[in-house]
Amino acid sequence: PDVFIWMLSNNKRVAYARIAAKDLLYSPIPEQVGKYCGKIKTHFLKLPGKRPAGWTVQAKVDIYLWLGSTRYSNAILDNLPAGYEAETPSKASGTHHPPSTLLYQAQHVFQLRAHMYQARGLIAADSNGLSDPFAKVTFLSQCQTTKVISQTLSPTWNQMLLFNELVLHGEERELAESPPLVVVELYDSDAVGKPEYLGATVAAPVVTLANQDYEPPKLCYHPVFCGNLPGGDLLAVFELLQVPSSGLQGLPPIDPPDITQIYPVPSNIRPVLSKYRVEVLFWGVREMKKVQLLSVDRPQVLIECGGRGVKSCVIQSYKNNPNFSVQAEAFDVELPENELLHPPLSICVVDWRAFGRSTLVGTYTINCLKQFLCKSRETLALPSQRDGAWARPDSQADIEPSRPSSSQDPPADHIYVDVDPPPTVVPDSAQAQTATLADIPDSSPMLEPEHKAVSQEPPKDGKVKQDPRKPSRRSTKRRKRTIADESAENVIDWWSKYDASLKKAQKEKENNTKEKRAMEAKPDEVVLDIDDGPKRKKDKMFKKKLKDEGSDGIPNLAALKIYDGDLESEFNNFEDWVKTFELFRGKSSEDDHSLDGDRVIGKFKGSFCIYKSPEESTSEDSGQLRIQQGIPPNQPIQVLIRVYIVAAFNLSPADPDGKSDPYIVLRLGKTEIKDRDKYIPKQLNPVFGRSFEIQATLPKESLLSILIYDHDMIGSDDLIGETKIDLENRFYSKHRAICGLQSQYEIEGYNAWRDTSKPTEILTKLCKDNKLDGPHFHPGKIQIGNQVFSGKTVFTEEDSEEMVESYEHLALKVLHSWEDIPEVGCRLVPEHIETRPLYHKDKPGMEQGRLQMWVDMFPKDTPQLGPPVDISPRKPKGYELRVTIWNTEDVILEDENIFTGQKSSDIYVKGWIKGLEDDRQETDVHYNSLTGEGNFNWRFLFPFQYLPAEKQMVITKRENIFSLEKMECKSPAVLVLQVWDFERLSSDDFLGSLEMNLNSFPRAAKSAKACDLSKFENASEENKISIFQQKRVRGWWPFAKSKELTGKVEAEFHLVTAEEAEKNPVGKARKEPEPLAKPNRPDTSFSWFVSPFKCLYHLIWKNYKKYIIIAFILLILVVFLVLFIYTLPGAISRRIVVGGS
Repeated sequence: PDVFIWMLSNNKRVAYARIAAKDLLYSPIPEQVGKYCGKIKTHFLKLPGKRPAGWTVQAKVDIYLWLGSTRYSNAILDNLPAGYEAETPSKASGTHHPPSTLLYQAQHVFQLRAHMYQARGLIAADSNGLSDPFAKVTFLSQCQTTKVISQTLSPTWNQMLLFNELVLHGEERELAESPPLVVVELYDSDAVGKPEYLGATVAAPVVTLANQDYEPPKLCYHPVFCGNLPGGDLLAVFELLQVPSSGLQGLPPIDPPDITQIYPVPSNIRPVLSKYRVEVLFWGVREMKKVQLLSVDRPQVLIECGGRGVKSCVIQSYKNNPNFSVQAEAFDVELPENELLHPPLSICVVDWRAFGRSTLVGTYTINCLKQFLCKSRETLALPSQRDGAWARPDSQADIEPSRPSSSQDPPADHIYVDVDPPPTVVPDSAQAQTATLADIPDSSPMLEPEHKAVSQEPPKDGKVKQDPRKPSRRSTKRRKRTIADESAENVIDWWSKYDASLKKAQKEKENNTKEKRAMEAKPDEVVLDIDDGPKRKKDKMFKKKLKDEGSDGIPNLAALKIYDGDLESEFNNFEDWVKTFELFRGKSSEDDHSLDGDRVIGKFKGSFCIYKSPEESTSEDSGQLRIQQGIPPNQPIQVLIRVYIVAAFNLSPADPDGKSDPYIVLRLGKTEIKDRDKYIPKQLNPVFGRSFEIQATLPKESLLSILIYDHDMIGSDDLIGETKIDLENRFYSKHRAICGLQSQYEIEGYNAWRDTSKPTEILTKLCKDNKLDGPHFHPGKIQIGNQVFSGKTVFTEEDSEEMVESYEHLALKVLHSWEDIPEVGCRLVPEHIETRPLYHKDKPGMEQGRLQMWVDMFPKDTPQLGPPVDISPRKPKGYELRVTIWNTEDVILEDENIFTGQKSSDIYVKGWIKGLEDDRQETDVHYNSLTGEGNFNWRFLFPFQYLPAEKQMVITKRENIFSLEKMECKSPAVLVLQVWDFERLSSDDFLGSLEMNLNSFPRAAKSAKACDLSKFENASEENKISIFQQKRVRGWWPFAKSKELTGKVEAEFHLVTAEEAEKNPVGKARKEPEPLAKPNRPDTSFSWFVSPFKCLYHLIWKNYKKYIIIAFILLILVVFLVLFIYTLPGAISRRIVVGGS
């Protein structure tokens, strides 16, 4: 059983502590002793009953506990501090009992100095989101409190508490090694009622004995806990000083108290302070909720740090413009040299109301200021080859030195980089496994003579003299497609680009997994890759074919970046220019401390720049604060927003049948777009393919909410989940998130350039904004500062085969490597699709699905704004498959005649397309086939919907008879043909089947003899054809059952589009139009009931004619003999009686 410690008051149990018995058990083996056995331990008592755990500590007790067998009772006092005299009990009982009292002769007098400097991140105990904290320090049987600091979560007490005449027993060495602990409790002071508990912490004091030299201790942070929840940090230190024989005068001196008799923390313990300047960027406030039933209209932000602060200007109308008119302010403050001891920075937002009243809206405390520490801007340093600023280890192409174009010596301070990429490979090829979007080839600094011309503007595309050594320009137009291409998969659209990107991302993941496994392998392990020789050879040939032909015959398919998460997580929430701080209001309790979402009252957008204050008070750049450099203007701007919703995955079911009918709702400010009419029935992984355009004004309308609802026929629609995007952060970010950079520059087609600015214009603007020298355009080069990028700038026009000079391709590659530009470089957002999680407010923290999408933003006054990207889902194309069953051969014979033993089969053929079993069709019956031959001349007609680009058939049907909506699914187009034996009195017998993927099935045999099952099953990719390319094919294919040949069928497949089928219709079976002739079946094909005489003739007379004739003659002879024998006696008698007359 556990050990209970009870505190009694007037014989009433008021508090207790519970200790597990296993922690107190004694054993002579040290490894088996309980962790608290024979040790002086501080235990905190709590209230009995079912009360919230972790609130106010009722009492603490220092107690020595020992639990063990009586035979080990002589070891009870072994771990007590030495120097005591025990009262020995009487030995009359014969057992060893512990002494009732201990008397220590040696006493040591100590003084405890509690240096309470400050705290940070305390729990809010008042309704306004703040607290009035004070600390209660308890040591042994004494306790003292600090002063109360009003309305803050980060109090600075700077107070020393003295505990005098503390008597400790035991040896000095033991006291120095394990002194008693100091308990610090934090409370919120209230004018009415008891103080509210905020948390507690336990600290060990620093012991200094009388014979030791004194060294001032260092302040450190102690974590504060309120129960099991974190409640902030306490910056303090506690020192336990032994009082020498000379008295208190022998202790280290302390600073004199102030007017209120409060001792400050000694100067040798307080942090060393330096003068810092704090620059504050006031951008604006967002998403402000009502306070005291009134909307926030005139907010103001107050910044405080280290007892100093600054105020922002008052926003005159939050509804019209939530940004501050004056952006930046600064103030000087003394902060510790040690960054770890920096005080927190508090942000308070107040709302000014009528009659000069102000109301606190919300607060936020920044505990760590290290992220805002700034250094003076250093001069641009030249990257060397050693530090790898331009040498990319993940690149693939090697650098080849360019030929000098002049006799001038190359500048020694220039760094040359070849950013011309290797040819883009198709995603299905073997080289796609190492391709990386926006990566530049491996490069190293190389020297190359300057070209003679320097231009600030890119030259216009013009014709130049053709050079056979120049590369040909990648075609930006679609090739003329053949008839086979038009009907097959080679239709390039945005979804082709999307599919290629998915394959590329999947292969990159596989490569990363393989590399990770290889790195995790032990040094003494050998990884072997064992493959069959023929298979490896086939794979190499197949990959070579893909490399030569490209994906589906189309080379150089562009790709985009697909992120597994949202874009903010990839680019640090786009907080490179401003950060967003959530403002909290309301009382925090233990129950909801972990769920602060309900306490968020709004958001403040701003930033801070903290640096050591210069000796001269003038700022560095002609009166402009450092934090204002590079900050865009915060005036309202009209923006055109294009939202592209691609698809959703793993949505939470909202209907009783485990499905959902999702549709999209967009909300931006007062604008709401409901796409309810375009809901997708019965889908948890819908493909939306929807794009929306919204005109908005930043910053008034900056929070875009994308909600996914479930469509209901009756009642209100249910919210599945939502995601929110801060458009303002993206619009002004230096990562340029307004429109992603494409991997290739093309003028038209599926990958047409969709940004309003060309790559050269974007590059010029970036250099201008960052005050860089350039870009300078040379033939084959682009120079930025002392960096020279070389690549292809002359291309061959496909139509005219003339040479055209263009810097757009090279400029785009420079943009993709912009993060390597020293000082000002950063990663620019590529063309992408982000995968955002969906959440529901009633189910916090639980994903309700994921949404693939992206957002483009363009200023409203932007000229030459192109059309939005067409991402509408591919519409299936209507086809009709005409299957003509001509003949069958070698069909196994299942029936056996009970009279004659003759084997036969009544053959007929069934056919359907998988997924469309309701449209199952069958031929008539070829009765009594004795050789397995069947003649039909029968036509099947199968209409279906097909997506050539995806090689999938689209099936729309109801899940069951009770479903109101039809659900859509995709599956490969597989034709199923089966041969059956007809039975009249029982179920038909299955003889064999044939399944063919219409997009890839083996070629037909020219004759029944050449038709073999092994050739069909082991057909290579080269020997397979597609009905969507061949259009019409005829031949012999095998039927199989349990991998055994059970027959052969001669069939003809003819694929036509729905339009062609409507223009030139044909009839089913043998009907009009274009009827088929009735088959000329052998005479053995008959029915007993329809032609009984034929049956007798063919089955009996034809096979047993000789025996029938002999039997008939014998029958006549027998009859004659019987009649002769029967009539002969009568004739003889009559002859005798009558006589010869």
